[in-house]
Amino acid sequence: MVVSKVKYEQLRQQRMEENKKKLEQLHLPLLSQALQKAALSPKTSPVMKKVKPRTIRTELVPVRRSGRFTNKPAPQYKEVVFYERVQLPRSTVHPKRDLSNRVYASDEARAWAIEKAEKLESTLESGYPTLVKPMLQSHVTGGFWLGLPSHFSKRHLPKRDDTVTLVDEQGDKWRTIYLARKTGLSGGWKKFSVDHDLVDGDALVFQLIQPTVFKVHIIRENGFTEENSHEAICDS
Repeated sequence: MVVSKVKYEQLRQQRMEENKKKLEQLHLPLLSQALQKAALSPKTSPVMKKVKPRTIRTELVPVRRSGRFTNKPAPQYKEVVFYERVQLPRSTVHPKRDLSNRVYASDEARAWAIEKAEKLESTLESGYPTLVKPMLQSHVTGGFWLGLPSHFSKRHLPKRDDTVTLVDEQGDKWRTIYLARKTGLSGGWKKFSVDHDLVDGDALVFQLIQPTVFKVHIIRENGFTEENSHEAICDS
């Protein structure tokens, strides 16, 4: 019994050695190690493909009317006017005024300038429409927007945005943009105001000598003095 057990162990050991050699020849140990490492490493999810968003096709389709409106008259449409934006060519940028030192005209000087402007207006040719416009801070500093009387604008000026030329007393010209819906001068008015050193209290007489051309007469508020005040009282 002892001998047989020894032989069995020898045979068993011999077979194990043979099997080991066969496994080494087939490189199975390396494959086993690779599988073990793969089992221990964390699994990574496959990269998902980016899904392109669906493109929705747009079409123009006729609007279906309800059967309730079949026997009724067709709707009426109102004509809508779209104004073409008027622009002026870019000009030299003027330095900004120092608004901290601006001076407000006195009531007496303002009234005197308006009275002088109205007297000048009465001497102009009656064949051309005229208007007197006293200057305020909003006209000559900051916003530089000059609103014109709506009744005058609707009667004498273009019905849509246009370019209006201002001609001073020396015959020099300035182009401005007239906004029909707002009845006033926008772009270009600032250059005219700055070039003529207009200030609060001045009074301007606008004389429409052509459909889009104003002759502009300027009455300076700084021409007011106490002597002028006494003369105005005596004249009245």
